[in-house]
Amino acid sequence: MNHDPSAHAHHDLCSDHGGENPTVWDLPQVPPGLKQEWLELETRRHFLGRGAKALGWAGLATILGRTAPNLLAGNASPLGGLGLAPNFAPKAKRAIYLFMAGAPSQFETWDYKPGLADMFDKDLPESVRGGQVLTGMTASQARFPIAPSRYSFSQHGKAGHWVSELFPHTAKIADDLCVIKSLHTEAINHEPAILQITTGNMFPGRPSLGAWLSYGLGAANDELPTFVVMTSKMPVRANVQALSNRLWSSGFLSPEHAAVSLRAGSDPVLYINNPKGVDSGLRRAMIDGVNDLNRQLFERVGDPEINARISQYEMAFRMQTSVPELTDFSNEPQSTWDLYGPKAKEPGTFAYNCLMARRLAERGVLFTQIFLRSWDNHSNLPANIKTLAEDSDQPTYALVTDLKRRGLLDDTVVIWGGEFGRTVYSQGVLRPDNYGRDHHPRCFSMWMAGGGVKPGISFGETDDFSYNIAKDPVHIRDLHATILHLFGIDHNKLSFKFQGLDQKLTGVLPAKVIDGLLA
Repeated sequence: MNHDPSAHAHHDLCSDHGGENPTVWDLPQVPPGLKQEWLELETRRHFLGRGAKALGWAGLATILGRTAPNLLAGNASPLGGLGLAPNFAPKAKRAIYLFMAGAPSQFETWDYKPGLADMFDKDLPESVRGGQVLTGMTASQARFPIAPSRYSFSQHGKAGHWVSELFPHTAKIADDLCVIKSLHTEAINHEPAILQITTGNMFPGRPSLGAWLSYGLGAANDELPTFVVMTSKMPVRANVQALSNRLWSSGFLSPEHAAVSLRAGSDPVLYINNPKGVDSGLRRAMIDGVNDLNRQLFERVGDPEINARISQYEMAFRMQTSVPELTDFSNEPQSTWDLYGPKAKEPGTFAYNCLMARRLAERGVLFTQIFLRSWDNHSNLPANIKTLAEDSDQPTYALVTDLKRRGLLDDTVVIWGGEFGRTVYSQGVLRPDNYGRDHHPRCFSMWMAGGGVKPGISFGETDDFSYNIAKDPVHIRDLHATILHLFGIDHNKLSFKFQGLDQKLTGVLPAKVIDGLLA
């Protein structure tokens, strides 16, 4: 390989350049056209109109938060990220998504069907099922016997929401809730369904909702990630669905927009603590050196992913201070523990994670997602869902109440729900006190509160069997478009060019903002 003689001078700057092995200075020149394409992409993703020199620092935008645009670009958004101002005034500044993985049954939660009580063990009419393709778990059943919920419902609040007896605490905040009963999806199995509701697409490799928001809006906190995810301890193990980071990844967006996972225990974030013998000063010097090399490499090849690498090193260093403060609950008053319940003191529980979500919201974290698994109840549903409700009901109520008391609910949207619904007919054994339910994508329920959502309403209706939507359908794409709207984003304008297409969270099929959900 022939080298520019001047390039060899750089080798002496590093004692472990590899001898005769190639170094970064030996990289082949990038074709001018490709390098220009990279630079244009970088410009679009950070601060429009900036030159290549400024772009070397633009990767720090999500770390510097609101101060970066003021420093680097007079025409940039005060929200960072793309450098684009919201398309209209946002109502929400942050979101907390309580994801009930496994798909909770709407019959035992939010879609009250009193008429089913007189139809126990009667066959579901074929006219209702309409030839729907079923899963392999129930397609071979000789019958599809109706299974009424064994749990009672009562009305709560001025809104008159019908709430299951399983959720006595959540019932207290009925007037804050916007209950949607007409969600629907095409996916009938868990993996594609969870992918669709978390990323907008049933195929892996797409950015998640939180990553899109991070990309579009940037960071509001200099010390913590824009997007945080937590998985909760399971109070019961039933058909546990696997969770993977593709549910909260950045997909084809820069890695800096992916979620940081907070774990239970003494080491909440992996690999940010210094090893023995390395103090903070030495770590700072190491990062400065690595970042300087990365900036030199960026000027040579122009790959925008290099700036993402700089961003992640810097955020990791800042988190060495911010994460211990975040996870120190010692200053929480007794009233906090009374509100969230005794399990809030146990790291990794749903209650603990809900309290953590409130602390993240206070510190300006844009998107927090909490997963609670084991809602996939194909059998023994009454007992399993009772245990899950007991574990999650009080912390859910506490989170919404706590945000409201602190003046945060007005601009924090809280979302509760799973990936699809359950069937009215029983899977397997059917007794008045025991039954199971199969997957059902045609209709399911979830709720939202705060952040510009209309409180105290029930939106959408299903038929008498909660099998088909009777009024106001809401597709997953519509849900995503509405959430983006709450943040001041037109879902058609938030895009990223990848594989020759302008990729969007809502995809290419029709999607609309559901005005009836907006305050």
